[in-house]
Amino acid sequence: MNWWVLKRRVHISWLLAAVAVSIVLGVWLAGLVTQGWFAPFVWFVGGVSFVLTALWWRYIALIPLCIAGGLLIGLWRGSVDQSQLMAYGHLIGGEVEVSGRVLEDVDQKSDGQLIVRLGDVSYGTNALPGTVWATIRGGDGVQRSDYITIRAGMSEGFGSFSATMYRAEVVHVSRPQPGDVALKIRDWFADIVRMIIPEPQASLGLGYLLGQRRSLPSDLDNALRIAGLTHVIVASGYNLTILVRLARRLFARVSRFSALAAASGMVVSFIAVTGMSPSMARAGLVTGMSLLAWYYGRKFHPLVLLSLAAATTVYINPSYAWGDIGWQLSFAAFAGVMILAPLLQVYFFGGKKPGVMRQILGETISAQIATLPILVVVFGQISNVALIANILVLPLVPLAMLLVFATGLGGWIVPSLAGLLAAPTTWLLMYMTGSAEWLASLPWAVSEIEVGWWFVAVYYSIVIAICVYLQRATRLPLRNSNITE
Repeated sequence: MNWWVLKRRVHISWLLAAVAVSIVLGVWLAGLVTQGWFAPFVWFVGGVSFVLTALWWRYIALIPLCIAGGLLIGLWRGSVDQSQLMAYGHLIGGEVEVSGRVLEDVDQKSDGQLIVRLGDVSYGTNALPGTVWATIRGGDGVQRSDYITIRAGMSEGFGSFSATMYRAEVVHVSRPQPGDVALKIRDWFADIVRMIIPEPQASLGLGYLLGQRRSLPSDLDNALRIAGLTHVIVASGYNLTILVRLARRLFARVSRFSALAAASGMVVSFIAVTGMSPSMARAGLVTGMSLLAWYYGRKFHPLVLLSLAAATTVYINPSYAWGDIGWQLSFAAFAGVMILAPLLQVYFFGGKKPGVMRQILGETISAQIATLPILVVVFGQISNVALIANILVLPLVPLAMLLVFATGLGGWIVPSLAGLLAAPTTWLLMYMTGSAEWLASLPWAVSEIEVGWWFVAVYYSIVIAICVYLQRATRLPLRNSNITE
């Protein structure tokens, strides 16, 4: 055996990627082992020592040390969080009164109840970790960033939620001043748009521009789901990608710093308006790292970038790794856009840079391929018209976002011209809603499928094998893949 091969040095980015993936795996495993077993700080110290040793020498033989160190760090972080969640143990099954801050926009059920997600939870004078999912009665006017106190029976949580409370009574609501300024600006702008553009087109346009899916009429929301278009009206990396590319193309000719500042401002503003959901946390981190790499002339390999982003978000909130579907879908979609899409483009069309239409369609198809198994397992159905719907609608989404923004801004500055500005916007949105509703009405639009998580493992194994083949066939340097381009 050529032992010298084991002493070859590896680029530090790949070692960091190995550590990051191992941290995510360790956090996930912490949910399966005995609670608190890895909680002692000595496990974290041991993991960091392994990682620093491997990063110092950077030998290929030390990659297992990186993996072991990352696993220990992840197991420690997950175990600490699991130990903290034990504070809910004596509350589950009884009627309790808890307080917390509403983290995201409030949903409304068909029976009139509101769905809230509470963070900064407290029971009496004791702070509780994690988030609580609750349905409330009589909570008219409750909105994001409000502090509320509710009373109901507490049940075990699901996904990334620590606990659940059903049909809770609202005891108290308080709204700090000046409150959620970004939310006020968003709602003010949305009201202007709704006065100019009729429904449901106004809600669809605001969904594109502001990620306000929860304001959509239920019939339109259902049509978009069946047509496979939900991803474009959920605040996600797709919205940020559009904003970043727009800023780069508008300001890059002035200076790289101007483009960076404009893009960063748009990203921060959009996240402030939509709220810090798991998908937005991931999207904001990936977008920010990509922007910085572009500004300094550096290049992140997509695998390294996604691994670091995943480890960072999971380390901050381990519950993402224990069943947050939004977090899983967002990473799968980004992997499709940054890895599969460029490989398919080069394999089928050569090295010529794709136009806007081809790029959008290629990225959309790739994202759907990457997220398909998770959607099938979780929701038990697959859209048969998603490809057609995305071809008809998706290339026009950036234009729709621009027109909705111009209409709202113009309606505020020059109200007398509101009708003139709204006409082309309404026509475009009517085409989009009509396309979604027509496709969703087809009898064969959706198929019910029941599979297990084994399907996910087999599916992704095949996709990974295809990506390896495409990379070898095209010799495409994936390091050049960047969402800002």
